[in-house]
Amino acid sequence: MQHARELFSYRKFWAHRFGVAPFLPMSREEMVRLGWDSCDVILVTGDAYVDHPSFGMAMVGRLLEAQGFRVGIIAQPDWTSAEDFRRLGRPNLFFGVTAGNMDSMVNRYTSERRIRSDDAYTPGGEGGRRPDRSVVVYSQRCREAYSDVPLIIGGIEASLRRIAHYDYWSEKVRRAILLDAKADLLLYGNAERALVDVAHRLAQGVPVGEITDVRGSAFMRKAVPDDWHEVDAGDVDTPGAPPRHPDPYAAAPACDATGQVVHLQRKPRVDRTHEVVRLPSYEQVRDDPVLYAHASRVFHLETNPGNARALVQRHGDREVWLNPPPLPLSTREMDGVFDLPYARAPHPSYGNARLPAWEMIRFSINIMRGCFGGCTFCSITEHEGRIIQNRSEDSIVREVEAIRDSVAGFTGVISDLGGPTANMYRMHCKEEQIEAACRRLSCVYPDVCGNLKTDHAPLIHLYRRVRQLPGIKRVFVASGLRYDLAVRSPEYVKELVTHHVGGYLKIAPEHTESGPLSMMMKPGIGTYDRFKAMFEQATKEAGKEQYLIPYFIAAHPGTSETDMLELALWLKRNNFRLDQVQTFLPTPLAMATAMYHTGRNPLKRVRRDGAGIEVPSGLRARRLHKAFLRYHDPENWPLLREALKRMGRGDLIGNGKRHLVPAWQPEGTGRPLTPQKGRLPVRRTDSGPSAKPRRKR
Repeated sequence: MQHARELFSYRKFWAHRFGVAPFLPMSREEMVRLGWDSCDVILVTGDAYVDHPSFGMAMVGRLLEAQGFRVGIIAQPDWTSAEDFRRLGRPNLFFGVTAGNMDSMVNRYTSERRIRSDDAYTPGGEGGRRPDRSVVVYSQRCREAYSDVPLIIGGIEASLRRIAHYDYWSEKVRRAILLDAKADLLLYGNAERALVDVAHRLAQGVPVGEITDVRGSAFMRKAVPDDWHEVDAGDVDTPGAPPRHPDPYAAAPACDATGQVVHLQRKPRVDRTHEVVRLPSYEQVRDDPVLYAHASRVFHLETNPGNARALVQRHGDREVWLNPPPLPLSTREMDGVFDLPYARAPHPSYGNARLPAWEMIRFSINIMRGCFGGCTFCSITEHEGRIIQNRSEDSIVREVEAIRDSVAGFTGVISDLGGPTANMYRMHCKEEQIEAACRRLSCVYPDVCGNLKTDHAPLIHLYRRVRQLPGIKRVFVASGLRYDLAVRSPEYVKELVTHHVGGYLKIAPEHTESGPLSMMMKPGIGTYDRFKAMFEQATKEAGKEQYLIPYFIAAHPGTSETDMLELALWLKRNNFRLDQVQTFLPTPLAMATAMYHTGRNPLKRVRRDGAGIEVPSGLRARRLHKAFLRYHDPENWPLLREALKRMGRGDLIGNGKRHLVPAWQPEGTGRPLTPQKGRLPVRRTDSGPSAKPRRKR
């Protein structure tokens, strides 16, 4: 792996003499109390400002403060005019814009496009305090407020839209967000390293347009520089029918599939650091689903920081340029970020207003970041990367002690000691050279890679050390657990079940059938059965009554009605009656979203003559898939009876134990399939209301 400049090795900016702010200022009055006449950086966010490392703007703001910059926060501004964006005056260096911890569209709309009534990141849980596509709207207002100030966008909303992408809410392929936001730079992923580098360069007077070599950044340019070697995406992974390979031993000249003579030439070795892969243009992926799926596949093949190349994608007469992903933070750097002087509380201006997201995480600890699972429906890998970045035990213990000693209302219970995945702490490839060369999309699918070290001992030691701290009564693990890793360590399962489960443990098999699971890149249900047996045995030995709560996804690409029926029968056999279920939500950039939009499988070479995959995309199909997960709900029985008859499984309708749904209907139940109030408009097809037009597969 390449090496990067250490995060805290820069000479501090002169303004560090002002010291540490109790809270980063949100008003001119606070700036005056701090002795500031201006801000060097102003961060605009769609979330309320909570000074805690689980809130992205607080982490970024405190990091820039540690570099010596004066940082102001504009949280949830009034976006109807530019006035609120002038609240703190003109920033000396740049505006930093993010939608917040969540994508603004995911935050506002359900998977059925209904408008959510609440927002966990807003005081009082009030909905509607941020605009749709917040990054674009906030960026436009920043430009209106101070047109000459450099504008940098980031966070998950910007990260997931860094190239042309399918947008579920408008049902079309949209341009890279840089064009719509008219930003100077996009910093994707966890961008601490890139942000610090850019901030110091701007402070030294480097024009933002000349900052083109920072890893983890994207920007617009007119053409590929002359000193870069351009590689077509088709050379990385050829769409269409595979070409015939020439025979180097043939006496006569070799010919390709069209009969043209192929001249065998050795390609000159090219410096990969100056090699850029050209993706199909925005116009091509907009109009051609096969090229969209192909571009998605190539994009994901170029995400390992150890071997990824720059990417370029034409939009009209301009190029969107993506530098390779940022290099992961070292444990020392991670500790430095999490050890910054957070107030660990919401900004005082919110008074006693309830902040649901803060209440959820205020007694939790994030021990690592990243995920090498590569689940196709998940955005964690696209945003945080596959390489696990770990904090040290000492840093984690310091945060537990800080919560114990300074956070109001603490009763001795840590609500979660985890991360994106609870049990990937300190897991890594056995050799750095292997990791740097790897192009696998997942380290655990179709099976756990033999090069992956899956030792749970560091995590077990961490659990035991935190439990022994004075004043700590209980430590729970509430983050998602990767059970295909856990089954490799009976000692870990016993430790977890004996000390860290609060009655229920949530895990996510997602499905039971091999077809959908292969599209998700998730392990087979047999692995779940192994973990369940280990969990129940450990629970019995601990003398406790504890249960597994499995999560499943409805309407994932590659899932048929028969698959959902088999899942429903499995749930019934195992006496599961799910209260909360999730319907697949196509988020930008995810591989499963490419499947949903194109009906193709980008996990394999995309071919024009290849078979498509089944995609439950209409409102009726998606509602039916969800109904199978809640087979016990009388509201779903009419829809299920209709489907079972159509599938030739009328034998499952009746009042016996072997039946899935009864033949009778309680009075006043069973709702019709009609568009509901509070939803985005949908288009209609010949078969009735549909969330998207039907396509031939």
